[in-house]
Amino acid sequence: MDTRASQTKGYFCPVTATVSIIGGKWKPIILWLLYQRASRYGELKRQLPTITAKMLTQQLRDLERDGIVNRKVHEVVPPQVEYSLTERGHSLAPILLSMEKWGNQHRRFLQAG
Repeated sequence: MDTRASQTKGYFCPVTATVSIIGGKWKPIILWLLYQRASRYGELKRQLPTITAKMLTQQLRDLERDGIVNRKVHEVVPPQVEYSLTERGHSLAPILLSMEKWGNQHRRFLQAG
């Protein structure tokens, strides 16, 4: 996590710190999909058809680095990689559910914009 994004003149902002980890175009939907169930890379790619392979890989690496996502390699041929939320990732559930609720409540406005 880039601590510069969460600190301004010595002030730590927990909201900014959280957004720096889970924010962006792709991370929220990746987290939402993994909250629903663990998925292999190909499954995530199929559910996100407009994301590039490079971007999906980078987002998953970032989330893994920040301790939000676990990457498990299954020793089969061909190798399969499964992604799931860590305990820290699961602790984001109330945030994700609140975002879902807010999005549903404001769906008309969001779809019009």
